[in-house]
Amino acid sequence: MRPDILTKIEGYDRVVRERETCRKYGTDFSVERGAVEEYVRRLHPDRMHLKVAEIIEETPSAKTFRLVSPNGPLPPFQAGQYVCVYCDIGSVRTGRPYSLSSPPGHRGYYDITVKAVEDGFVSDHLLNDIRRGDILETSGPEGHFHFNPILHDRALVLLAGGSGVTPFMSMIRESLESGLERTFWLFHGDREPGEAMFREELERLAARFTNLRYIPVIENPSPGYGGACGYITADLIRREIGDAAGKTFFICGPGEMYRFCIPEILSLEVPAGKIRREVFGPPKSISRSPGWPVEVREDDRFIVSVKGGKSIPAKAGEPLLVALERGGIVIPSLCRSGECSQCRLKLLAGRVYQPEGTPVRRSDRQHGYIHSCAAYPLEDLEILL
Repeated sequence: MRPDILTKIEGYDRVVRERETCRKYGTDFSVERGAVEEYVRRLHPDRMHLKVAEIIEETPSAKTFRLVSPNGPLPPFQAGQYVCVYCDIGSVRTGRPYSLSSPPGHRGYYDITVKAVEDGFVSDHLLNDIRRGDILETSGPEGHFHFNPILHDRALVLLAGGSGVTPFMSMIRESLESGLERTFWLFHGDREPGEAMFREELERLAARFTNLRYIPVIENPSPGYGGACGYITADLIRREIGDAAGKTFFICGPGEMYRFCIPEILSLEVPAGKIRREVFGPPKSISRSPGWPVEVREDDRFIVSVKGGKSIPAKAGEPLLVALERGGIVIPSLCRSGECSQCRLKLLAGRVYQPEGTPVRRSDRQHGYIHSCAAYPLEDLEILL
């Protein structure tokens, strides 16, 4: 802002007089300039560089990376939040969010637990290439998937699919270690018994604490398996928790799990406001989502032109953000699930598909802005970064 414009602001002369009076008679705070900003940055950093202090094998396909800070205590977080891990893999700069599985009370380290996924990019890099002593660049803790003592019941029903159990481990560990007045039913769905992360720990905790009920649900059980099998259904939930009244439901897992489990929960007469769902990245097959145009195939290819920049190829079946990163165009990103809006850009021409429920602000919709992590090209596009 130009100095001459400042003088036209109402009350400018009064502020100048008050400032001169403070300089003459008051405390000189100029020596502490920047102190507040530095304190806020320690609590809410944009970026952190953390060292891998330990790698713990959880299952044949999952590892926990224990991250420590070389620069003092780590920022606080709430159980259920995540950090985004940024990587340079070949010529591609990208990132992925991973929930913190350690409890918030342990400020000396963060744990993130990574599971191998089919055609995984960042997960394969972390699981195969990262060693003890390596430095990982991350965001600060983010996300809204956490317990609110004012809004949520102290009786919590947790539904996890695969690696979706990680934020619940943080919640459970915090509550049991601190003696918080909360009761948990954890339903954990996985394909094979040996792939269920944290199973031995959860069985030990459930045997020790009466306020934790652990219900593993295996899709493909081995012969002789005696636990719950198949999917997490309304009948199974009702059998374990009884009356759903007075309970808040948290669900974290792949998109297919939400499409199945949320109607099951609603059938128990649970109000929609008592169902909390975590964002979990793009679906494995976007064309199965409601509203996908039948004339477009996932392997159809289009050209994305950046106004004032270059053009890149993009597939219909992958988020626009992925195509941009592959083309060497790096834009801010964090949740990669359409929630945080950091990767928003303006669509100047062309059509994209955005999954139902993508939380684009009304003003953004009116002016053509989209979340590139949750936008899929349906034809050639022109965009403005």
